[in-house]
Amino acid sequence: MNVGLQKRKTAHDLLPVKPVEISIEAWWVVQAGYITEDDIKICTTSEKSAIDKIIDSGPQLAGSLDFNVVHSLYNKGFIYLDVPISDDSCIAVPPLEGFVMNRVQGDYFETLLYKIFVSIDEHTNVAELANVLEIDLSLVKNAVSMYCRLGFAHKKGQVINLDNLHPSWKNVPSVNRLKSTLDPQKMLLSWDSGENRSPIQEAGSSATDTDTNSQDDPAETASVSSLNLSSGHTKRIAFLFDSTLTAFLMMGNLSPNLKSHAVTMFEVGKLSDESLDSFLVELEKVQSTGEGEAQRYFDHALTLRNTILFLRHNKDLGAQAVQPDQPNNGFPLDLLRCESLLGLDPATCSRVLNKNYTLLVSMAPLTNEIRPISSCTPQHIGPAIPEVSSVWFKLYIYHITGQGPPSLLLSKGTRLRKLPDVFQGYDRLLITSWGHDPGVVPTSNVLTMLNDALTHSAVLIQGHGMHGMGETMHIPFPFDEAEQQGAFSRVNMGIHTALKILRNKVDLQHFCGYVTMLNPSSQHANRKLSDASDGRGETELASGSDVNGSTESFEMVIEEPSMDSAVKQSLEVPTTELEWVPLELCFGIPLFSSELNQKVCRKIATHGLCRKESLQKLLHSSRKLSLQVLNFVHAFQEGISTLDQLHDAGSSNSLLQPISADLGVPLPAKNLMFKEGVLSEWNGWAPSSVFFNHT
Repeated sequence: MNVGLQKRKTAHDLLPVKPVEISIEAWWVVQAGYITEDDIKICTTSEKSAIDKIIDSGPQLAGSLDFNVVHSLYNKGFIYLDVPISDDSCIAVPPLEGFVMNRVQGDYFETLLYKIFVSIDEHTNVAELANVLEIDLSLVKNAVSMYCRLGFAHKKGQVINLDNLHPSWKNVPSVNRLKSTLDPQKMLLSWDSGENRSPIQEAGSSATDTDTNSQDDPAETASVSSLNLSSGHTKRIAFLFDSTLTAFLMMGNLSPNLKSHAVTMFEVGKLSDESLDSFLVELEKVQSTGEGEAQRYFDHALTLRNTILFLRHNKDLGAQAVQPDQPNNGFPLDLLRCESLLGLDPATCSRVLNKNYTLLVSMAPLTNEIRPISSCTPQHIGPAIPEVSSVWFKLYIYHITGQGPPSLLLSKGTRLRKLPDVFQGYDRLLITSWGHDPGVVPTSNVLTMLNDALTHSAVLIQGHGMHGMGETMHIPFPFDEAEQQGAFSRVNMGIHTALKILRNKVDLQHFCGYVTMLNPSSQHANRKLSDASDGRGETELASGSDVNGSTESFEMVIEEPSMDSAVKQSLEVPTTELEWVPLELCFGIPLFSSELNQKVCRKIATHGLCRKESLQKLLHSSRKLSLQVLNFVHAFQEGISTLDQLHDAGSSNSLLQPISADLGVPLPAKNLMFKEGVLSEWNGWAPSSVFFNHT
């Protein structure tokens, strides 16, 4: 016999002496644990009475028992607590406090918790949520119950009559109890009564679930009805952002309580309209100026605040969507993280978006490390398909306009013996490793980095500056009539030939965003330089390189948000149209520049982009652009199998995103060069003849 087995401790010995302290809500249900006669001997008279009541009458609402007795019995381990969730319970998720991520790969219940996190809202009850997600109702109830138990969520509309509670509970704070100091409009929600009984009713207890049965009390019904709350809820606008924004908000100590909102945006994947008031208060505290790299964080926070104020409850945006007999108060606004939505399967994501939102608006630019959300309904002001937010779209823009910087797209596995002659005159190159954000590299030591990157990724090489950094300017669209007239200058680039062609080839009047123009020969660059680790996500050019390692030779492109004196002087330097070429086109609302953000928001309002007829044209234009870009990409993918594409795409390394940014976006099958207005296949020596004609 193994003596060691006899000495093994029991499970009881491994448990802590007493459970961790928690905040018990009055609507939780008290259940009797395994209580022995010895346990009864150490109980007080009031504790014995409570135990007798639970055993004789069945489970009890915690609020019907003495507050101190409930906590005492819980700490002694004599009772356990159920957090009852009924079919018609609605749940609110406030900004997270004390949340620590400890994700376990492949854990089904944890994956379910995050799916429900991003899908839940205060106006959808648990049964409807389970239906939208197509997940078993009992699993959703268990997940929501855990949220409430841990304090990450609370029941919405929980109205407990203090007269029905034990006197000891009356001075105990509760997020679910109606208080005179809070606005009832924000605390209560009117919904139709459900037929399902609460768990405590099913247990045969004489107590009632105050959440699902408060309508049986005429006095309580009258008090709720007097608030004149409308039934149902208005669909909202969703502003789509990526994890780069949450990283900026977490950095730099922007505001004392801003981090909890940033954690909520990242972990929950959503910041609902109900939480935006407190979020805006924190953004208001952010300083307008900072030192060095911190300035970027300040700028993004302040520009995000302006964007929220513009989109949220804007009567100009909602004028065409409300019914004639309803007041026009604009639309509520939710902030949604793209990566969290992509954690849902496409069908579920579509159902969630269609149920809750009337319009999707993306930030610009979204990091290349994720796939943008594709949606026909609700309409999406942003990248129509993932290809529109990829390297392919740059080449498409150059191809249809016949203008752009010299560019070379190299397929994975290519090796360069020397830098192609087309880049010999450049001092700086713009390098985009597939599925990552672009960065600027000195030409002098780029060859080794490129060959390392090409072992695991396709790479786009572009000429950026001949005298250091090239000069860039961002041109917002849709274009006003005045911007399409007059003589070309730095402040009037709308009449550039490339932009005229773009307006004819791509519908820019029903989208919003900006076109970045590049002057490679300029010596008046208005960009800042920073290490790669400070950019929009971690860009890895070398295979297996450590993002915290040495990247002195790699510099990120950082947008300059303000017009300082040096830039204003550069506007006075004469320039010609031939010096400028289009670099990229981004759809959405930019956050990196306050001035550009304000221009784009103004154009959204003045051009009525959110009106019904404009959104219909947007849908048509999105489909047309998608087909054109897909046909363009397909023309360069002959000779590579779909299986190879999926294998290469699935090998991309992404730590923050369950679905690879490359999945669904074809990798280049051939090396392509854009030079002197012509896009052609590149064989390592001279470009061959053009083999794709745009129609």
